[in-house]
Amino acid sequence: MHNFVYVQNVTLKLFFYNQREMDAMSRNKALAVYLLGTFSQLLLVCLVVFFCNHYGVHSVLVNVFGVMIGGISTALWGSIVSICYYEIDLKKIIKDFFNIQTSYKHYLLAFFLIILDFSFLFLGGKIVQFIWYLPFLMFFKFIVFGGLEEIGWRYVFQPLLQEKFHYFQATILTFIIWSIWHLLFFYIDGSLAILQIVPFLFGLLTNSFILSALYFKTKNLWICVMTHSMINVFSQLTTSDDHYGMYLIRIIVIVASCYIVMSSKVKYKAYIK
Repeated sequence: MHNFVYVQNVTLKLFFYNQREMDAMSRNKALAVYLLGTFSQLLLVCLVVFFCNHYGVHSVLVNVFGVMIGGISTALWGSIVSICYYEIDLKKIIKDFFNIQTSYKHYLLAFFLIILDFSFLFLGGKIVQFIWYLPFLMFFKFIVFGGLEEIGWRYVFQPLLQEKFHYFQATILTFIIWSIWHLLFFYIDGSLAILQIVPFLFGLLTNSFILSALYFKTKNLWICVMTHSMINVFSQLTTSDDHYGMYLIRIIVIVASCYIVMSSKVKYKAYIK
């Protein structure tokens, strides 16, 4: 009887060990597919832009298609990984993208973090220009050129990382890779030459914590899409000469985002070797 129990325990341990190893291999493959696919697509567009610039070929059509093809890379490969790794069909991804029917608490949390992020407006910040309908037009524009990215980064990539790493580590890794993606994309749309790199990266780091905390707390893709789009809108319409004040506010936002995650009753996965 003791031998039977012993064999049974060993068998169960081997089963769960093998299952965990298979899950790890599947996860690593999913991460590799997402990164290789996304960056291969983006780098291919960068090469086309480089050769066009090198040989003096200036075409609005090439620029538009380059921005479109490069911009959808995260959404495309995020969807592919979702279908293959999570076995989610395309209809579910689209439904999650436009899932506006969620708890009002999720919206309040998103608005709180956005207001906190742009609270420098109460401390001497300025609105660059304001026409009442402009923010609404920009919001819908940034759903496509911004919000779509969330399918890749928050819906797929970071949750995969959080199967292996803790939230803070996963967010930092996502930020680093997301930064590289943005710099390549800005090369395509021609804005890299005028980019203020330090303020941009600090803002992107803050956004990484805001969006990851929101997805962790709400598990709602639309909340991240909406928040991403609103952050892009306000970033275009506001400015401040007090850079140190902005940095201080964004550190507070990062701390607040971490607190939201750490105080959550939802337990996040941490893969332990």
